[in-house]
Amino acid sequence: MPLLDRKILFFGGKGGVGKTTCASATAVEASRRGRRVLLVSTDPAHSTSDIFEQPLGPKEREIEPGLFGLEIDATFEARRYVDQVKQQIAELFSPAILKEASKQIEMAATMPGVEEVALFERMSELIVDRDDQYDLVVFDTAPTGHTLRLLQMPEMMTAWVRALSKTRRAMLTEDPGPDPVLTALEARRERLQIVRARLMQARVAAFVLVLIPERLPIEETARALDTLASSDVHVAGLIVNRVLPDQLDGAFLGARRRQEQVYLDEIERRFARLPRLRLAQRESDVHGIGQLEAIGREVSRLA
Repeated sequence: MPLLDRKILFFGGKGGVGKTTCASATAVEASRRGRRVLLVSTDPAHSTSDIFEQPLGPKEREIEPGLFGLEIDATFEARRYVDQVKQQIAELFSPAILKEASKQIEMAATMPGVEEVALFERMSELIVDRDDQYDLVVFDTAPTGHTLRLLQMPEMMTAWVRALSKTRRAMLTEDPGPDPVLTALEARRERLQIVRARLMQARVAAFVLVLIPERLPIEETARALDTLASSDVHVAGLIVNRVLPDQLDGAFLGARRRQEQVYLDEIERRFARLPRLRLAQRESDVHGIGQLEAIGREVSRLA
């Protein structure tokens, strides 16, 4: 299936391998083909503003006709998430209970993992609620481990919601009618199922792993493939970035090319079942629409 025919694409890999370049170039190419595209950065480094040479932020902004950009700020989203939870609780409980509940929520907001939950909530909103606004959503993700935890979030949160529902039912000693807490938890469970279902449909969503021909990125890619397989997330292929051009010469470059070839051969052997695409090392850093267009045309060949 052609890469750009999907609705959701994730670009992941070890830090510094060129995920932002590949994700941005793909978004540009898709918009050139007439698709309405949203490019979303979940990487705290947020290099998308740099590569497009214009500021992006936590709200969608048009980069050029048909192409929009968004940089998710985890701290901002965590605050927004906590405020939303407090608002929902205010609609369910009395003022006396609400005061103590709000206090507990603020304490919980400082605990590890809250930013990841908030980030996942924002991604879920883009995947589910914006489905009719964009033809393609491209995620430029954080380094591999962080991203894989986010993709496993639907399963983990579903188990958590089920446990909360079970506890809530045990608290209800009589049945005065529909319980608003259980109703809210059920709605949350259904939403998680929708997100997980979309992420698992190979014709809807796919992951593209970016690596360079070096030892550590190869090993990280292998681990990522195992995790993605266990999460039932389809991998569309690999982009082997920054491969030395053939026309270079000299003793130093010859030695580098021989070492690189060892890793390229290993990539071919270890990842033979996946489509693979090589992108040559460029003379300078990539930035600006023009350079992204050229790379996007290459990346679109991955199928």
